[in-house]
Amino acid sequence: MDITQELKQADKSRKKGPSPKLRGHPRDDPRVRVSKSLSWLLRHGAKNAGLDMRDDGYAKVSDVLSNPMFRDINFSQLQEIVDKDQKQRFHLLAEPRSSDSPSDIWWIRANQGHSLQTVTLDMQPITSALDVPMAVHGTTLSAWELIATQGLSKMKRNHIHLAQGIPGDNVMSGMRNSSQILIFVDLQKALDAGVLFYLSANGVVLTEGNEGFLSPTYFQRVEFAKGRLPVPGWEGAGPVVPRAPLTQSSLPVQDLQVTQSDPSTSESI
Repeated sequence: MDITQELKQADKSRKKGPSPKLRGHPRDDPRVRVSKSLSWLLRHGAKNAGLDMRDDGYAKVSDVLSNPMFRDINFSQLQEIVDKDQKQRFHLLAEPRSSDSPSDIWWIRANQGHSLQTVTLDMQPITSALDVPMAVHGTTLSAWELIATQGLSKMKRNHIHLAQGIPGDNVMSGMRNSSQILIFVDLQKALDAGVLFYLSANGVVLTEGNEGFLSPTYFQRVEFAKGRLPVPGWEGAGPVVPRAPLTQSSLPVQDLQVTQSDPSTSESI
């Protein structure tokens, strides 16, 4: 029985008690619902859920699995979900229980996407546009109307998220596949103006912008995702061509520093 069948069977045979309320639609693949629930807990909901979290963002796997949402998930299932996550949202870490004990303690962390206000990430700085192939943000048609005037906002998160390419370019993380509008950022122009950019452990380009916003001044070109035609008035100098291979952070994943504050209920990418 594969993990999907195991999770469906567990869902059918749940004991009576408080509903775990896995996030996502009931019709979603069980693995998707578990992944969404993990994202929420580790990025936004640790404090509300009473989950102890280390300063570097790791929580004990045993504590995570004791949450009612995951009461039917065992470690091997969790490990498979983490390993097969195409966007590499999570990282599992084994640490010795003590110097004289062979038994390890397992920890889990979200690699990026936190809304915790005091989160501090020790990320890889981007110093040149040549460091990544491109920086592009995906959004919806309705959201674009406001973005076109005020710029990209980090909203409740700590950073604005940009991908190194568009869906279909072997891009793992940083953009939803359902994006309707593609906003290509002139990374070098923004860097020259003093805007800081970083690379997360799973290859997402992150920036706080200026006071939480990345101005439309730094939009190089804007396209409709379907058909890749330019949005009128935002044609730029033509299609944006990748400058380099996709880049992963050179930092060891355990070097990301995270501290906990108030969570948000926003969903993740």
